[in-house]
Amino acid sequence: MYAYIVRRILKVFPTIFFVATIIFLAVRALAGDPAIALLGDDAGAEAVTAMREQLGLNKPLYLQYLNMLWDLVRLDLGDDVFRGQPVLEILARPFYYTIELTIAATIIGVLIGIPLGVVSAIYWRSTIDASSRIIALLGFSFPTFFIGIVLMYVFSFKLRWFPIVGGGDYDDFFDRMYHLVLPAFTLGIIKASFVMRLTRSNMLSVLQEDYIVTARSKGLSEFKVVGKHALRNTLIVVVTMTLAYMIFTLGGTIALEIVYGRPGIGAHLVQAIAERNYAIVQGGLILFSIGVVFINLTTDILYTFIDPRISYE
Repeated sequence: MYAYIVRRILKVFPTIFFVATIIFLAVRALAGDPAIALLGDDAGAEAVTAMREQLGLNKPLYLQYLNMLWDLVRLDLGDDVFRGQPVLEILARPFYYTIELTIAATIIGVLIGIPLGVVSAIYWRSTIDASSRIIALLGFSFPTFFIGIVLMYVFSFKLRWFPIVGGGDYDDFFDRMYHLVLPAFTLGIIKASFVMRLTRSNMLSVLQEDYIVTARSKGLSEFKVVGKHALRNTLIVVVTMTLAYMIFTLGGTIALEIVYGRPGIGAHLVQAIAERNYAIVQGGLILFSIGVVFINLTTDILYTFIDPRISYE
């Protein structure tokens, strides 16, 4: 098992470099010239040439690529000439806001989805089961931004329980949590729909297994049968797939950050694309990719502990 974990960790680095290569080529394929975007359409040819040289865009593409890889090895995402700051310094705090929202939404989704899925499976084909499935279907049916706007209207505009926009003071934990409630709950509803359906389907399958029938025939209480035997085996799949689904949750934060005006990395990427700001776009996408890679790594490693029956040789 430990040999597998080491091998899996070592595979992270070539994966990151491969993804960084794709991002490098995709960003260069964007229409428009960053030098003109920075100087304006009325800039002279000499000024544009000088700016391209300052940005390093006058170098051959392979040299730009090698410089990018060397910077990545040194944990340097380059400098943003628009702001005159290192890209990592600009994106570090927004990325923290994005990861914070992703984790909070996942926790909410698990806390809501697993109990609903278990109850729905236990009371299969009952009114409770039908209601749970309808709730899950509604969670999947509406786009994230629509749910966000509805919750914002009800709880911010009408009830005034939560702030309308913003991410809160970065240095104030409680203020950040206060601003995080509505966005996290918005994403959490969609996450809960996925977790609920996954839990229900796997729980129904497990409840038909022979060892569950044997446990009941021995006179064990329904609480022990479900909690100790059925749920434990159901969670193997649920936990793994929930962590994997965090990748989609991470991507879903972009639209939601715009709706709630959160200072996450999504808003920075949208602005950077409009500005043709290669440094921010490339750095932001690489950070997103690193987050996805590490979510997959965590999922694989966690699976070795929650399901030791599997051989990884």
